[in-house]
Amino acid sequence: MKKEKSSVLLPKDAIMIAFVFMMLFILFVIPVTAAPPAPAPVLLNPKAIPKYENQITGPPPVYVPVSPNYYEVNVTNFTQRILPPSMGLMTPVWGYGGQTTAGYVRNSPGPTFEITRGTPVTVKWINELTGEHMFAVDPTLHWANPNNLSNEQPMPGMFMFNCSLTPTGTCTPFPPGYAEAQKNVSIVTHVHGAEVQSTSDGHPDAWFTANNLKGMAYNSEVGGLTNAAVYMYNNTQEPTTLWYHDHALGITRINVMSGLAGFYLLKDPADPVQALLPSGTYEVPLAIQDRSFNPDGSFFFDTVGLNPTIHPYWTPEFFGNTIMVNGLVWPNMNVTQGTYRFRLLDGSNARFYTMSFSNKMQFTQIGSDGGYLKSAVNLTELTMAPGERADILVDFSKLSIGTKVILQNTAKAPSPAGTAADPQTTGQIMQFTVTAAGGPPFPALPVTLNPTLAGATYPTLPAPTVTRILTLQEVMGPGGPLEILLDGQKWSAPISELPTLGTTEEWVIVNPTADTHPIHLHLVQFQLVNRQAFQVKKYQTAWMAAQGGMMPPLMNPTVPVDPTPYLQGKIILPTLNEQAWKDTIQMRPGEVTRIRVRFAAQDGTAFPFDATSGPGYVWHCHIIDHEDNEMMRPYLVTP
Repeated sequence: MKKEKSSVLLPKDAIMIAFVFMMLFILFVIPVTAAPPAPAPVLLNPKAIPKYENQITGPPPVYVPVSPNYYEVNVTNFTQRILPPSMGLMTPVWGYGGQTTAGYVRNSPGPTFEITRGTPVTVKWINELTGEHMFAVDPTLHWANPNNLSNEQPMPGMFMFNCSLTPTGTCTPFPPGYAEAQKNVSIVTHVHGAEVQSTSDGHPDAWFTANNLKGMAYNSEVGGLTNAAVYMYNNTQEPTTLWYHDHALGITRINVMSGLAGFYLLKDPADPVQALLPSGTYEVPLAIQDRSFNPDGSFFFDTVGLNPTIHPYWTPEFFGNTIMVNGLVWPNMNVTQGTYRFRLLDGSNARFYTMSFSNKMQFTQIGSDGGYLKSAVNLTELTMAPGERADILVDFSKLSIGTKVILQNTAKAPSPAGTAADPQTTGQIMQFTVTAAGGPPFPALPVTLNPTLAGATYPTLPAPTVTRILTLQEVMGPGGPLEILLDGQKWSAPISELPTLGTTEEWVIVNPTADTHPIHLHLVQFQLVNRQAFQVKKYQTAWMAAQGGMMPPLMNPTVPVDPTPYLQGKIILPTLNEQAWKDTIQMRPGEVTRIRVRFAAQDGTAFPFDATSGPGYVWHCHIIDHEDNEMMRPYLVTP
């Protein structure tokens, strides 16, 4: 007798179906009391801000240890002159501070760490932020939540604290916003690009407040601290430009916007290339960030979300209407007729920069995120995404004294198909004025800059033992993007990336969204293999079918879909200035990007710490507005 199929739903099927109906019910059925449209914010007119009045006079101050190889860094709030002096306005900021070569300095961006390669150091990060958050904390996101606000979560994986489920169906405008969410500022510092044990990596759940509230992943090398954490950095990787910034769960965008960032430079006295390069006043880190200002000189940040009845304050990307370099809006830097080494950082929340000089002059890129390029590359244009660094040499020797050259930006916002940069505002970054003769000549660089990348082929990492297919997904709400997910999973879903210590993997990342996403992996430096276009609609149809027709966020593990049948066009190999160690890579829309990752030290040896212990690491989009709204996933290195 033929057995009939049971019509009883399995528990997971019932949950999935209920999830779909709940999503649709929330988005389209529940009556929502729409708040009246918020008036457009009154901002300081960027075209009225004098350009090139601010002056960059040299490198930022450098931290000095308070005892051998031990640093103490305070996070405080203060005011700083960011707008030109003639405007007479001061800007409230948060910043890092500590003992430096210029005495105690606190600034935004913070002073610079200059660390000798191979020298382990410890840093005590101290939270002295006793007031409220500077910007609106959106409690509907998955965030640090130090005050344990009650979250309405009708089903696992649903929105936290969903406004459309509240009795009135409305969200509280900011200000005042949700008063309890504004209290007890959570911070945790991440040194971006560092090979470091996860207990010192600045895990998003390792946050702590000034009054002894701590996240579930909080760690410290020294116990008994009420408002601080002590982290250890081994500093054994290639000499390079790293940076440090806040990384607290769900509030990174507003903490970094408040000013919490700075440079961390690894230098090697035995490095033969370093000996050839400009140094001292001719080696200047430049942190490029965008900001908007209220009429009183304070920073502006969005307070009305794209889907305000679901996420009252969150917007997919913040784009400021002015450009700030090293904490100064549209500065000038006087230079001599010599060669300068500029360590560039795109420290913006979401803005990409396509940089060139107004006189079309050439410059030379020698380094990227993880150290020197394979070989130096001459360029007239360079595009950087948030989180990326570029080490460049600029030779001003052929320019006559009195010449003024503007570093321009032509990138669209969002990248690559958004609004063009305004040539009068965001199309300008800073100015260089040649004021005197002298300065170091352009160095005679070796053909191969980086021995770890030497060889006829790139990438130089061995063939992978594991291939992971991961898909970026955007979830749409009534007013636009609601959240962006890595492989259809939210932050809180079970960990799915479990690489084995010492192995090499190939991550095949498929981007069917409309944006370029700068994807960043903690712990490791990796290499770009190639990119290739694919048939987006056909792939998306196949991907959805593989998930049982479910829309993200997925309730079950993601079923990977091989993009090979949907590839089209030629394979795009890394450009010469992408033949480098990277920790953040641009993953363009409509393309499959392949990166090769070795879960070992950069030179292939074992890490000088146990990478399998502690809370683990994360990978995420470095558009930090995306990162704060689910575009981040944990991963664990396994023995």
